[in-house]
Amino acid sequence: MQYRGECKVETIEFNKGFAPLFGDGNIARSDDDKSVHLHLNQYTGSGFKSSDLYTHGFFSAKIKLPSTYTAGIVVAFYTTNGDVFEKTHDELDFEFLGNTKGKPWRFQTNLYGNGSTSRGREERYTLWFDPSKEFHRYSILWTSNNIIFYIDDVPIREILHNEAMGGDYPLKPMSLYATIWDASDWATSGGKYRVNYKYAPFVAEFTDLTLQGCSVDPLEEFTTPSCNEDDVTSGFGTVTPKQRMAMSKFRQRYMYYSYCYDTLRYPVALPECVIDPLLREQFKDTGRLKFGGKRRSYSQRRSKIARGRRYGN
Repeated sequence: MQYRGECKVETIEFNKGFAPLFGDGNIARSDDDKSVHLHLNQYTGSGFKSSDLYTHGFFSAKIKLPSTYTAGIVVAFYTTNGDVFEKTHDELDFEFLGNTKGKPWRFQTNLYGNGSTSRGREERYTLWFDPSKEFHRYSILWTSNNIIFYIDDVPIREILHNEAMGGDYPLKPMSLYATIWDASDWATSGGKYRVNYKYAPFVAEFTDLTLQGCSVDPLEEFTTPSCNEDDVTSGFGTVTPKQRMAMSKFRQRYMYYSYCYDTLRYPVALPECVIDPLLREQFKDTGRLKFGGKRRSYSQRRSKIARGRRYGN
């Protein structure tokens, strides 16, 4: 059992909540079944998914990413129902994008509802730590009212359910997925740097897996009568003033692209966008940071942020 702030987080053993998705031979489980290693080699990547679909919930894992040269690699932690609703799928995702040796991992968050892939809602960020050195918890809260992406106890993005979004807000049952794969064509500098299998195998480590939601029958689309969204997400959707301040700091310091500020792509901001005047000044009309969008790397910030310190403290 773990605690996120004041909220109790129940972890689950792999065989009680998950099953291999692909690359079975590249999936290594710990003896106690509480941790999973996903490998990528020259033959295949690997992945796993939850055995059930869920209508809303809190989904979480502690993750440690591969180190050294990781260009072209994507490690994803996400919810989707694409295997059930092929043309109208919903999705919420963390995608971690590898880099060349000595350069930091980057990541993006995104959401789709009802197959709205033509209206990407991605945001891209750097991190204030090296995600290959130690485990950090990455979490997705999904309710009928809001969606929050967390790193450790820091909420980094919140999307409020706006009626004007229509079907773009994810509402259909989804499963939780984790994958590692070769995305050389686009992941690093638009495909300039590809996966170098001289450094293989690349290993993404997952532990303290959490599935806290209402499971659903994918055919009947009804939940267990005793399960209530408010019960399983109670407390997780409340952002304290301290957390909201930490989220604001994170977005000012580490977000380097947001669709909400991309006025070339969306001359009229999508309905859920809340424009922050401070952030508006930092971004070009392409949605990218001004002045080349360079952030200090975590190695340059080491003198100011003690190792292991939580960002919101």
